[in-house]
Amino acid sequence: QVQLVESGGGLVQAGGSLRLSCVASGRLFSFNAMGWYRQAPGKQRELVAAITSGGSTNYADSVKGRFTISGDNAKNTGYLQMNSLKPEDTAVYYCYAHFSNREYWGQGTQVTVSS
Repeated sequence: QVQLVESGGGLVQAGGSLRLSCVASGRLFSFNAMGWYRQAPGKQRELVAAITSGGSTNYADSVKGRFTISGDNAKNTGYLQMNSLKPEDTAVYYCYAHFSNREYWGQGTQVTVSS
């Protein structure tokens, strides 16, 4: 079993920055990929960014050039650096990870961007 714990969310003004962290613990075998989804009120959950074990990254068009996904294998931690935040980035952000071909999810962290 794998546990994921997110942190780093909060309230920030438009144009500001936040860095989300996702710490993995448990049976961390055969890592395949991790990433971040977000869900705003009344909207479907959408993929924000993802990174594979090989280092390939993928971003939603709405965050390209503003968000950066990365990971620190030694700390079993993934990050989402979010710059130039906009009010439309307001959502609950969830991290996920694939270990041994199983998918795990964190509990989510709220990001609120004020105009």
